Amino acid sequence: MRHHRHCMIVAVVLPFLLGGSVSPSESDQLHTHAGDRLSLDNTTHEAEDEDGGLHEHHSQEAVTSMTATHAHMGPHFRWTTLRRANPADQQRAAEIVTALRNTLEPYRNYRKAIEDGYEPFLPNVKQTHYHFTNKWRGLKSAFRFDAKQPTSLIYKKTVDGYELEGAMYTAPKRADENSLNKRIPLSVAQWHAHVNVCLPPKRDGQTADWKKFGPNGTILTETECNAMDGRWMPQLFGWMIHVYPFRDSSEQIWMH
Repeated sequence: MRHHRHCMIVAVVLPFLLGGSVSPSESDQLHTHAGDRLSLDNTTHEAEDEDGGLHEHHSQEAVTSMTATHAHMGPHFRWTTLRRANPADQQRAAEIVTALRNTLEPYRNYRKAIEDGYEPFLPNVKQTHYHFTNKWRGLKSAFRFDAKQPTSLIYKKTVDGYELEGAMYTAPKRADENSLNKRIPLSVAQWHAHVNVCLPPKRDGQTADWKKFGPNGTILTETECNAMDGRWMPQLFGWMIHVYPFRDSSEQIWMH
């Protein structure tokens, strides 16, 4: 299992990723993979029907708990199975990296990224890595994969702006491993998903203990979640994969 020294839960406005359990107003509180306005499930209308409960000024505590540096080895992560390496997959992965490098070159200037519709998520909240997400490209990724159109760009903050590090692709949470393999070969890289997550009761959204609830919470089972009157999510977001195409080796490029 490869390690990922950060996890920002992106992809594009939470309710569209969750399949019907979290309202649009709650997205400010819960998601850090910027802009999760992805239609990654066919049940977005259910999410939109939910009433609100969490407010923007409470988002920082949730983001802090979800973007803390850690290895992706905990009980809230599911990984695709690493398949046997083969030349065809390596060639296909190399082509993806080449296409991504060419696409990302203009976005070394983060202002260009913003001009092209990549919006920084919570730029005023201290994070290890910042996701700039393009909602339209995220939406399209629910239906097809285009190496030249990542859902999010990954930056680190500098004294005078942001330095480009890589990108993130997303896929619907309904996707199985074979369909994920068609996007990016599973012998080269592993997609991850956030699983077994207990969301707090709506009425407690503003005062919830995010050390217990959420994608980094200590609540690990549906039984525990029910006992806390929480909302159990077998899988919180769609599938995600980070790519760092400017690194030197294949292992570093696809490292999580």
